Amino acid sequence: MKKLLFMAATCMVVTIVSCVKTATNDQAGGKANIHVHLTDAPGLFDEVNIDIKEVQVKLTADDSDTGWQSINLVRPGVYNLLDFRNGADTLLGSLSVPAGPVNQLRLVLGSNNSVVVEGISFPLQTPSAQQSGLKLLINTTLSAGIDYHFTMDFDAARSIVQTGNGRFILKPVIRIFTEATTGAIKGSVDPAASKAWVYAIANQADTITSSPADTLTGGFLLQGIPAGASYKVAIHATAGVYKDTTLLNVAVSNGVTANLGKITLH
Repeated sequence: MKKLLFMAATCMVVTIVSCVKTATNDQAGGKANIHVHLTDAPGLFDEVNIDIKEVQVKLTADDSDTGWQSINLVRPGVYNLLDFRNGADTLLGSLSVPAGPVNQLRLVLGSNNSVVVEGISFPLQTPSAQQSGLKLLINTTLSAGIDYHFTMDFDAARSIVQTGNGRFILKPVIRIFTEATTGAIKGSVDPAASKAWVYAIANQADTITSSPADTLTGGFLLQGIPAGASYKVAIHATAGVYKDTTLLNVAVSNGVTANLGKITLH
């Protein structure tokens, strides 16, 4: 899988640059799927409990506070970061969004945050996270038909600061990475009047996904196809007397839309 990692030392803003190709104009009308995960680097605490109230994604590239959409959380509430050490993670939520640029993720915390040290629980102060939220800069472009997994990796040991008066404050140190876990296939069927259906088929007979070609342009986009394999693409005309056509060995890679170009039916 394609990954790009960026480490933030002491601030609350994390930047990530995606290695996935920019969507072309004919992909812009499609959807991409965002999945946000949470994991943790080991820390010397008994528990680090974070009250996750909301996760949002910003779909505009400007600096305004507009364009935010809330991700559908699996379970809002308290998560002990130390439950997700050594490669374990949990899915926070998912959202289907228009293909195109995404600017930021925002993590909004509730008030029920705490850290447990030697069996004693202390309140964990997170003032900015409860007000404006923790903003994570991602500045990437999503391609239609691709699933993207964003993982926020809290470094608990470096994120929690103990003050001189015994209080604990959260100053997040987060490593964040993205994975594109599916690919897509696009092309066009000529003539469009054939009203063709297009199928991606694995293992000779297992239809993974299908879509009708556009009746005006003949364009099609097969989305969310598992990567790392080759597929048979079958075109079946539902109008006229056109013969069915099959393309073999169409390779699908993570984060890439395979372009078959124009397919002419006879």
